[in-house]
Amino acid sequence: MKNPLNPEITHSRPRFLKGFTLVEVLTVIAIISVLMTAGAIGLGNLTAGKGTSSAIATCESLFEEARTTAISKRCKARVMVDLIDPKNDNYLRRIVIVHEKIKADGTVDPGNWVLASRGYVMPSGTFFSREFSKLDAGGQIKEENMTSADISSSYQGKYAFYEFNGEGIFLEPGASFIIGAGARNKNAGAEPKTTSSAARDFAGFVIWRNGRTSSYRSPEQMNVPSGSGSATF
Repeated sequence: MKNPLNPEITHSRPRFLKGFTLVEVLTVIAIISVLMTAGAIGLGNLTAGKGTSSAIATCESLFEEARTTAISKRCKARVMVDLIDPKNDNYLRRIVIVHEKIKADGTVDPGNWVLASRGYVMPSGTFFSREFSKLDAGGQIKEENMTSADISSSYQGKYAFYEFNGEGIFLEPGASFIIGAGARNKNAGAEPKTTSSAARDFAGFVIWRNGRTSSYRSPEQMNVPSGSGSATF
């Protein structure tokens, strides 16, 4: 529109900015929700992966410690995994090293075990797998009740164990040690299970006769199912 006082000057009509419609706002909110959910799932998997990675490295060092203990004391030594009470947080997570007791005269007291350390508890949500840890010829890792008078009551009970002799020789060469990420069942006393988002988040290694270990590089090597369903540890 021209200015009547000065035809050279024109005025434009004010334009109003168009707002978002309700449908557009709801669409943006839905997209943000999807992205936040995907991010949360990814973060959960990353956290679980860090748990198994750090735990498996520590567990390998525990096997080396048990072997060294056996050689230095010239007696049997074991790496033992807590199977005492499914209701306890230590279940399938606490790992201890024990060796046969050395008597005052320097001789070995066969079958009488003492703790070499207070043990190691794997990160929350990380568990030893009785299902996938196997002997070389197949079958479950050996288990035994430890009831030695030289061990406090909080450590006595059932364990899965891996054993070295007094020369540091591993007595079940080719046996596997497998751990994975999962969650405890809300039902009291129920076994922990893998979660659908972390069903393939496992790590492990094989123990050889000389006590050395070889890490697995894929779930298939550990015979862990590739599906997304949950599995019992």
